[in-house]
Amino acid sequence: MMLPLVLLLLGGLAAAVAPRLLARAEWADREPVLALWVWQCVVAAVLLCCALAMALSGAAAWEAVRGHVFAPAPRGVVEAYALQAYGPWAGAVAAALACGGAWTAAMLTREVRVARSQHRKQRAELLVRSPRLPEETPAEDRLVVLEGERADAWWLPGAAPQLVITTAALRRLNRRQLDAVLAHEQGHARARHDWLLHCSSALATGFPQVPVFAAFRQQMHRLVELAADDVASRRFGRLSIALALVELNEDRGVFGPCPTPLAHVPQRVDRLLAPGPRLTPARRLRLTAAAAFVPVVPLLLALVPALSVLH
Repeated sequence: MMLPLVLLLLGGLAAAVAPRLLARAEWADREPVLALWVWQCVVAAVLLCCALAMALSGAAAWEAVRGHVFAPAPRGVVEAYALQAYGPWAGAVAAALACGGAWTAAMLTREVRVARSQHRKQRAELLVRSPRLPEETPAEDRLVVLEGERADAWWLPGAAPQLVITTAALRRLNRRQLDAVLAHEQGHARARHDWLLHCSSALATGFPQVPVFAAFRQQMHRLVELAADDVASRRFGRLSIALALVELNEDRGVFGPCPTPLAHVPQRVDRLLAPGPRLTPARRLRLTAAAAFVPVVPLLLALVPALSVLH
């Protein structure tokens, strides 16, 4: 039972330490795309530790599972894992981890279904408020303009992402600011940020007692906005997207002393107006490689007995 326990301890250590380290990382706001990658690698490592521990425990408890896990392996490899020494708790551990995996899949399926239902409802409302002309065909980058007194712009994800903007926003934004807002929303669509948000929400909803998943969801919502801001600023300048954020949100009280659900907007504006220096390419490459190695560690650990025999 030693190797599954080591994998579970490794997963718990990653879940406990990584969020604290990333919270202290000063480069995360300067490199949101890199921070997104690091978070995904950490969560993948935690899930991989659980999956490998489940596979090894199940192989020790049930012959049928063992046949699937070690099907292509020589007999010496199976003996190297000493599965017979795992004890009577192997089946219980494997069953508990399998239930956790099934619950994760169910939460992700639920999250996707709810999101799709909401998107269908929103698209139906858009067609009522902005009906398509008889000769007009839907396009992937279709821009929908709605009559509205509040300056607003948002993105509807899906197979054919739609950009929606109100007439009040058109009146308040100049041409460059409008282009920056559209580039921001297109950045969300091209990077498929909706899938990141779905996965993080599914994990946080399914396992509210696991702090790393709650932090993962919180950081995803923040970092995808920073990444999209950078997409817009590279094309139209930081000042344009910063002013556009102010114009779209100043009537919602987000720049006042009282906290609001959009309290992150002033921080985004400050970041755009006073950007910190980016990391050097060499350091970005090192961090990217180090993050990619994190989910490889549990895989290598699980293969140590097999590699020692084959060597």
